[in-house]
Amino acid sequence: MEIEVKDEEKQVNIWLTRAESQDQALLESLKPIYKKYKDKKYLVAVFHSGKGNMKESIRDLLIYNKTRLRELEMEREKQPVEQKQRVVKREMAR
Repeated sequence: MEIEVKDEEKQVNIWLTRAESQDQALLESLKPIYKKYKDKKYLVAVFHSGKGNMKESIRDLLIYNKTRLRELEMEREKQPVEQKQRVVKREMAR
């Protein structure tokens, strides 16, 4: 287990191995840590080791992010065109 406290961000990251994630006693022992930092208004995030293939998961995440970035760029490019079309329509209506 690794506990990372980021005071500037008011965040605590707790990293657990697969074995630790399945240890109920260990998970129960984390409750006082949650309370301590909740009282300080920190965000506590617990990361559990996954069971999937890391290479495939990273690849899928990168593909998703690239696709989403393209979508957002297209939306940004589309907005000025739509604004110009509205101006032209208003002028034509006069």
